[in-house]
Formats: sequence, C-alpha cells, structure tokens
Amino acid sequence: MLVTLRIKNLALVSDLIVELGPGLNVITGETGAGKSVILGGLNLVLGQRADRGSIRAGADGCSVEAVFDVSSLRAPLAAFLESNGLEPCDGGQLLLKRTFTATGTNRQFINGTPTTLATLATVGDWLVDLHGPHDHQSLLQPLRQLILLDAFGGLEARRIAYSQHVDRAAELAAERAALIVDDAVYAAKLDLLRFQVRELSEAKLDPDEEAAVEAEFTRCSNAARLLELTQSAVGVLSENDDSLVTQSGNLGRILREIHRLDPAASGLESAQESIAGALRELQTELSSYADRIDLDPARLAVVEARLNLIQDLKRKYGGSVAAAIERGESARAELQALEGREAELERIDRELAALAGVLKTEGEALSRQRAQLPARLNRVVEKELGVLGFRQSRFEALLQRAPSSSSGIDAVEFQFAPNPGEPARPLRAIASSGELARVMLALKTVLAAEDEIPVLVFDEVDANVGGETATAVGQKMRQIAQHRQVLCITHLAPVAAHGTTHLVVTKEAAEGRTVSRIHRIKGEDRTDELARMLGGITPASRRHAQELLDSAADSRRR
Repeated sequence: MLVTLRIKNLALVSDLIVELGPGLNVITGETGAGKSVILGGLNLVLGQRADRGSIRAGADGCSVEAVFDVSSLRAPLAAFLESNGLEPCDGGQLLLKRTFTATGTNRQFINGTPTTLATLATVGDWLVDLHGPHDHQSLLQPLRQLILLDAFGGLEARRIAYSQHVDRAAELAAERAALIVDDAVYAAKLDLLRFQVRELSEAKLDPDEEAAVEAEFTRCSNAARLLELTQSAVGVLSENDDSLVTQSGNLGRILREIHRLDPAASGLESAQESIAGALRELQTELSSYADRIDLDPARLAVVEARLNLIQDLKRKYGGSVAAAIERGESARAELQALEGREAELERIDRELAALAGVLKTEGEALSRQRAQLPARLNRVVEKELGVLGFRQSRFEALLQRAPSSSSGIDAVEFQFAPNPGEPARPLRAIASSGELARVMLALKTVLAAEDEIPVLVFDEVDANVGGETATAVGQKMRQIAQHRQVLCITHLAPVAAHGTTHLVVTKEAAEGRTVSRIHRIKGEDRTDELARMLGGITPASRRHAQELLDSAADSRRR
C-alpha cells in the first residue's frame, strides 16, 4: 500500500506530505484547493510524463517521493529490482523518487538508485491503478481483461501452463533456426569451429603460465648482458688486485693490530669478520648465478615462440588467456552440436510436433472454458452498475478467437453501453471519465479478490451522481477496500462518509503566496467537513452529516 507521498514545488504545493492508511482513504476540499496536485504528483512518481509548466512559480525544480509497503505485493518485484541493478527493499518498503527541473532535466530513483523512466513506469504499473482522467488504467488493456476473465473463472493455472508450453516451443524454434543454415554457411562454420578447437587444444593454455613465460623470455633475451654484469661483479668482489675481498683482508690486519694495542676495540675486529663472511657468501651466490645463465639461442627461440603464441591467441579470443580457454570450450560444444545437426534437428522436430498437439488440445480446452464465463461476468457487472446509477446499461465481455499467443487462442474486449439503444463500445472508447470510473468501480467490485494491483485511485467517480447512487459508490469503494488500499477524491459527502481515513486539502495564504496543505480529520472536524460538502455548516447539515457517518459505520459493522 501507499504509506507516504511527499510533493515539493508542484503547482500550489510548496512542501506537502500525505500520510495514508489502509482501507478507504477519502480526500476532500474546496474546488481549486489542490486535490488534483496530489494525483499529479502520484502520476509523476509512477513514471508518467512531466510538464515543466507545473513547477511552482519561482522554484527551479519539483520532486515527488512515495513510500510503498510491498510486503504483500504479488508481482515479482524483488527479482525485477535485482535484474535491473537496483537496491532491494528494506523492511518491505519501496522508495520511489522523481525530480525534474525547469530546464527539462529528469531524474528518477528506486530505493535510492538512479534508474530509467521506463523502469520506474514498470514498477508503477504493478503498484497503482488510477481511474479517472488519468493514464494508469490497466483494465483498459485487452490482455489485462483476458487475465481478469480467467481469474473470474479460476482458469489462471491453465493459462499459465499453456503459456509455459508456448515459451518452450519458442525456445525450440530458436534452437532449430540456429541449426538450419545453407550448406556453404554450414561447411564454413564447421571449418572455423574445427580450426578454433584444434588451435586452442594444441596450445594447451594454462591460466598461470603467461607470467612465468614472460619472465623467462626476459632472462633469456638478456643472458649475454647478465653474464657480463655477473663476471664484472665477481671481478670487483674477488678477482682484481684491488678487489673487495683483498681490501677486506687488509682491513682485517689493521683492525687486529688495533685490537692488540687496545683490547677494548675487539668489536671492530668482529664487525670486520662479519663483513668478510658476507662478501664470501655473495661471491658464492654470484658464481652460482653465473652458472645458471643459459646462453642457448635455441631455448630463447622456444620461449619467444611460446610467448608469441600466447599473445596471438589472447588477441584472437577475447584479450586474456582465461577468455581464450573459455572460447575453446564453447567452440567444442558448438562443434559437437553442429556435427550432430541432423540428430539434433530430429529431436527438436519431435518435441515441437508433440508440443503442437499439446497446444492445440490445451488451447481448445481453455477456449471452451472461457466461453462459459462472459455471460456470468456480464450479469454480475451489470448488477453492480445498476446499483451505481446505470440501471439500463449493458456490459459485455466480448470473447473472440484470436491468433495463438502465450495467453491462448482467444481475445476479450470489455464493452459498455450506458444507455438503452446505444451500441456497446470498448471501455477505452468511453469519453466520460465519470462513466469510465464507475464502470471500473463495478468491475473492481466483482474482481476485487482476483486483481493483484494493491492501490486503487478513483477520481471523478462521483461525477453526475447523487442521492442513493452516491451512497452506493461509497459502499462499493469500501467493499473493494477490504482487499486493497483505495484512494478516492470526492465532492460528495455520502461517498466521503465511508472512508476509514479522511484527508482534507485546503488552500491558504502564507508569506504572500498561496499554498496547498493537507491534514487528517476525525470527530467533530469530520462532521463539519461533511456538512460543508452538503452545502454549508449549519445545524441541519451537521445532523445530516452525522447521520451519514453513523449509517456508514452501521454498514461496516454488518
């Protein structure tokens, strides 16, 4: 459900926080107070088009934030967020944010992570259905109508099973298309794969080999110079007349004489002996190092050839040794599949033929069961429409054969004729937003338990109604609100009386500017608001308002 909506710098709103409750939330207020701004903000944060002209005068930009409790959401939100690189919901709460500036810059966020407008709109479609002069109307979509018809008849499991068969057939068709190529292309692909497999197999690449080969190549290519430097070092150390070993011996004799004359200087002689030992150890290491230097040109050629091969394969197969090894494995698998093409095609064709039979049988069975549903749905919807003021209207769920799809071999179109003698027209062709909202209300009443969208918003649902119809509208929305959260903007007291949460939007002057504010009311304040909606706060209107509240409370208890 929608927990909090915050709007900043939109139209008359400076900074507005709307806190909503479960059940039926009614929003009332004088005309022009800013009720439509709430729906405008909700539209924006759900991914609808932004209008720079709606930014509050004097402000550089506008922002809208919405917090949803999605702990009971049926849609696959968690997987969707993960697949789009978005943060998961914390504690079952989803945070949406939308900002746009006067210069046209749009930014949107889900759980604090920047995202695209299309991603935001997808999530919005799972969360909210707006009914009235707005665009978030899922029931206008034929596919959604078919899904709801199946839900009405308990056919969801059968449709899902059919859809899974269709998906499998599509996978097999894609596999088959990849195998069917002309002979020249087939032969060329075989040759290429065989070459790649042979080349990479013979190379016997090792992910840990490259560094060792590079180090050995460096040593081999510099062997002559290394030997020269080593011999020079040995000469400096021990072979020249003024070598370090000779100088160290002379130094030792001098220090021994000092020690003889001054026994306290024994430490000097000990230090010299340590240095002499280190020089002898270094001499041994240099001699051993010189013995290991390989001046063999043949070895250098082998190492250079290996290094060149590694670099060449890296260049051809992905830029790294690991990528080249992986390509060798995938090429081997592709080669095996292509070499066994005929057997693989036979297997795919057998499975496709079997699936075609299953789809035909299941599609016809699903279609026969669907054919029994429209008449039942029409009766119950028309009954609800009668209560809502359309006593002579006609509703028709028109089921027709359609090209096979993942939903079966049928298509449905919900149609409505508000007046006798008029032809029924598709819901999306209904011009009156008030009529459309009440048709949606009737459908939502019938399908409340099956519809998965958790938040419903009704605007102008009470257009051109009054009296008993207004009371019925309120009762229907309260009935739907037993299954999900409902927001209703209304001008009718009989509708507002049924709300479990009542919010009032007011327009006030502050610091020389007009601003919209919203606050929750109850008790006497709610009685006064209903009285105002009935024509003005008088003792008679207050009594009538209290009667409406008492009647709504009684109907809730029944």
